[in-house]
Amino acid sequence: MTAESYRTSFYALTSSRSVETSAITGIEIPLFQRDYAQGRDNDPVRRIRTDFLDVLHAAVVVDSASVGLDFVYGGVHDGTLQPLDGQQRLTTLFLLHWYLASRSARLGEEHGWTNFFYATRQSARMFCRSLVEHPLPDGVMPSKWIKDQPWYLFLWRHDPTIQSMLVVLDDIHARFRNVDTLAAWARLTDADNPAIWFLLLPLSGLGTDAGEDMRPEELYIKMNSRGKPLTEFENFKAHFEKTIQWSPRAAEFALNVDTRWSDLLWNLRGDDDLIDDEFLRYLEFVTEICEWRDGRTDGAGQRLGPRTQAVFGADCPRRQEHLDFLFEAFDTWMDVSTTTLFDGLFGSDRDGEADTARVPLFFRGTGDSQESVDLFETCCRYYGGARGRTRVFSLGQGLVLYAVLLHLIEETPDFTRRIRVLRNLIEASTDELRPARMPKILDDVHRVIRDGAVEEVATLNQAQAEDEVLKATFLASNPGLRYAAFALEDLWLLRGSLGAFELDAAAFEYRVRVFKGLMSQPLLWPTLLAALLATGEYQRQRTNSRPFLFGTDSTRHDGAWRELLTGPRRDGLKQTRQVLGEFLDRVAIAQTDVGDAMQAITTEYLSRCEAEERLDWRYYMVKYPSMRENGSSTYYSERIADMRQLAMGYSLCMMRAGINALNSHYRDPYLLSIAHELDDPGVVEDAWFSGYETQARRLSLSKSGTTIRCIPDGFELASPELEPFTEFFVTARASLGCDAEGRIRLRQVNVDGRQVDTVDRIQVGADIVRRLVAAGL
Repeated sequence: MTAESYRTSFYALTSSRSVETSAITGIEIPLFQRDYAQGRDNDPVRRIRTDFLDVLHAAVVVDSASVGLDFVYGGVHDGTLQPLDGQQRLTTLFLLHWYLASRSARLGEEHGWTNFFYATRQSARMFCRSLVEHPLPDGVMPSKWIKDQPWYLFLWRHDPTIQSMLVVLDDIHARFRNVDTLAAWARLTDADNPAIWFLLLPLSGLGTDAGEDMRPEELYIKMNSRGKPLTEFENFKAHFEKTIQWSPRAAEFALNVDTRWSDLLWNLRGDDDLIDDEFLRYLEFVTEICEWRDGRTDGAGQRLGPRTQAVFGADCPRRQEHLDFLFEAFDTWMDVSTTTLFDGLFGSDRDGEADTARVPLFFRGTGDSQESVDLFETCCRYYGGARGRTRVFSLGQGLVLYAVLLHLIEETPDFTRRIRVLRNLIEASTDELRPARMPKILDDVHRVIRDGAVEEVATLNQAQAEDEVLKATFLASNPGLRYAAFALEDLWLLRGSLGAFELDAAAFEYRVRVFKGLMSQPLLWPTLLAALLATGEYQRQRTNSRPFLFGTDSTRHDGAWRELLTGPRRDGLKQTRQVLGEFLDRVAIAQTDVGDAMQAITTEYLSRCEAEERLDWRYYMVKYPSMRENGSSTYYSERIADMRQLAMGYSLCMMRAGINALNSHYRDPYLLSIAHELDDPGVVEDAWFSGYETQARRLSLSKSGTTIRCIPDGFELASPELEPFTEFFVTARASLGCDAEGRIRLRQVNVDGRQVDTVDRIQVGADIVRRLVAAGL
């Protein structure tokens, strides 16, 4: 076999240079080759096509550096080159030459570059011949113009090579239409320094025995390259090596990718037995970190090639810093078992255990529900993926992975404590974690992990940052309470936020013990809701929001507890914190089990209200489970007359579990409890409502349509519309003592400026319904 490569260009290829006395006069894509593929309509090919045309465009611009396209090799027979490798590049170059020759009025010149044919299909051969005989007019879209020509055959629409060429010609037009075509053609055809060149390796004497030539198709099959274009990874690697060619570490990168870093990722290889995707995902993570370091947020969702060019290319002022970080981001894991490392750092999120050396992670991506805490592995498997607008590998995960990298690279001190603080900050920063804020959030990560300067955190949740400073001071004075504090932080319902707990050294430890016990026993939550409300008004409103938040009896909707106990600054949780602390104290000092202790709190409260004849809204919600069951945790209240602020009262909307908007169906808890007190609930309709809290809500009797409505000072009845029910209603209304407006007023007393019932309105309401039914309604 003899083979010697030489540098040439598409234009110069068919010059006078000989190969074993035979000049190359044309190029023929042999029959055994596949169709032209660079014009296919799918995302990977579009990215490859765009990148390739970008490279070609940059090369033909005046004063730009030329570009080499690596090796092209094949057999030469009777002056015709039959490429084994390079078909796609050569075809695109042929189309580019036709486009620029047409635009610069050079197509009529006799030259061998026009002798370009496809042997794969007769239609493709005819198309190439026709193309070089007809120049493209100015100002037209190539594919549209070509399809309108008389020489274009209708049947060619079925030839994938021709259709692919038309796509590429349109993209060439879009990319090159504004260039100086005369200058571009001159650059392309420059004999000494062509804009685009490649190394031609003509092959001959390829037989296995002396005197025997191996046919090109046999060699092609033997090389196992049929139908295998360069993978996205191989294309990217070539692109990236060119991107960092300014650096002495470029060769080191190429070597590491093929050796050490491949070994690192081998255990993470996919079903295809390749590490290509895993490598690209992790590199995208590193690239995005560098983008954030540069203050840029426009990269996500864009092609990786241009992003790495912007970060690691010669034009980036911080290119050396970024490239060094890239090497460190891979090398850090070389002698480390990532599974062991991450298991040692992060515990599972619902294990119920506290470990001052491990920090459970709560925020996960949307991948496997059994997702590993090995964030390096998870990043390699999921980074860059999305479900809708949600990242599969979340921003929170990315920040924690970066924090671990930062610690391992820089050997930062007190990492276990600092990563716990960062975990808490990230978990509290649901609203703050947005791509546009990531550069500033990255600065916060540096402040916490490098410097331990929580007080300087500026972008992550400020309420949580303030609380972290308070907790640090508290634990510095009371180091023996670290276990209790961390155990509380690690509860799924709190996830690091302790704003609802007083930092009282004398009571802290036993309050944590009682609270953890209650949260771990959901069967006690109905009793807990009653006892907590019996202790005081623990509910709160979101900032600038109307609904009131309570706890829930539903494990499915246990996030209601988190919504209640976390979020605002400490002053916004003051009332909740005081009631919760008093409640936990009362349970802790009780001489009975927790359930009995809570029942005693509830019974004592109800008895006191009844003895004092002061039955406010709390009394009813404590006494009647139907007013706080089925997971409900959110209530709207109609504004009480003469009160400037919203307050709970006798006109309430009880939202369904997990719902907080009034445009869905909800219950009136007072009317619901009245229905539950009836021996036969079927005598009234199952009442659901929607609309604003100010709209009237009425409970209808099934038989007659008579309605009863709960109002602040009692009840309001409305007459049925059908005879003979209207006559029955008149009689019943008189016996019930209704006024002219159909209202039955309850005896009330003034307590702190509010009218409060002295009799149980639920029992009164149930009695009214019974009497209406007995009257034939």
